[in-house]
Amino acid sequence: MLPILEGSGLQCSKDLKSQRAVCDFYLAFSPERIDPGNRRFALADIPKIVGGVNSASAERARRLYERVFKRVMVVSSTQTAEMTKLLENICGAVNIALVNELKLICRRMGIDIWEVIEAAATKPFGFTPFYPGPGLGGHCIPVDPFCLAWKVRQHGMTTRFIELAGEINTAMQNHVAQTLVGALTAQGKAVKNSKILILGVAYKRDVDDIGESPALKIMQLLLEHGAAVSYNDPHGPQLPRTRRYNSSIFHSTPLDSPALEKFDCAVLVTDDSAFDVAHIVEKSWLVIDTRNATRSIASTSGKVIRC
Repeated sequence: MLPILEGSGLQCSKDLKSQRAVCDFYLAFSPERIDPGNRRFALADIPKIVGGVNSASAERARRLYERVFKRVMVVSSTQTAEMTKLLENICGAVNIALVNELKLICRRMGIDIWEVIEAAATKPFGFTPFYPGPGLGGHCIPVDPFCLAWKVRQHGMTTRFIELAGEINTAMQNHVAQTLVGALTAQGKAVKNSKILILGVAYKRDVDDIGESPALKIMQLLLEHGAAVSYNDPHGPQLPRTRRYNSSIFHSTPLDSPALEKFDCAVLVTDDSAFDVAHIVEKSWLVIDTRNATRSIASTSGKVIRC
């Protein structure tokens, strides 16, 4: 931004008392910090990180944001502010990748990863619980690790650990599809021509944002296997077209009993609070649960596969 603006003849002011307001500008960067669907924290309660290209710009930005946020933390540069955002999101991506890999290990060993996490979370120090799932979604966590990896290559280094975490999270959609294929095969059915219902297409519960949602990749994989795919999402009656998937051909299917019974399998991808999970399990022939949403429901003789 700085060379573009200065290329127009403007000068970035380094003096807060400058009177040349017509031609001077201040430039700062403040990363977005939001958690859609989280009602615990109001916008003003989330500390705001600000970094300026100089101290005058940082101070101007601080004054602006203090009108909205209860706390504004000024860091030394725009680069530090951006790296703060990357660290926050990469921390989440790496820890989710770790627990996703452990989920696969525990499944092979006959151990319930969700019980393991619940037990580990009783430790009052040194452990923060992260939970496995069908992969990452949203506009930040799936993207930021690879953004940093690209930038680091310009400095002659690689981010092997971070990129590996991204690969593990991306592979989880294939794991869900393979689990579904195996579950249908065990019932004497082929995935080709089977009717599959995807429950929840948003990237997280109780939001309508499908950005980078793992549900879209799972739907695409099942279509490639020849399945007849439908979806239900209380927040998305029709899906928009995305840059990678022609999802606009889908409309949300009702979740009444006759509708559930016509599907060979229901795949719970996003555990939206509007879903009556007990009813879904009761009326479905087979349920693939990627979020442990069925944990409180008694075992139903292999009818539910926790993936």
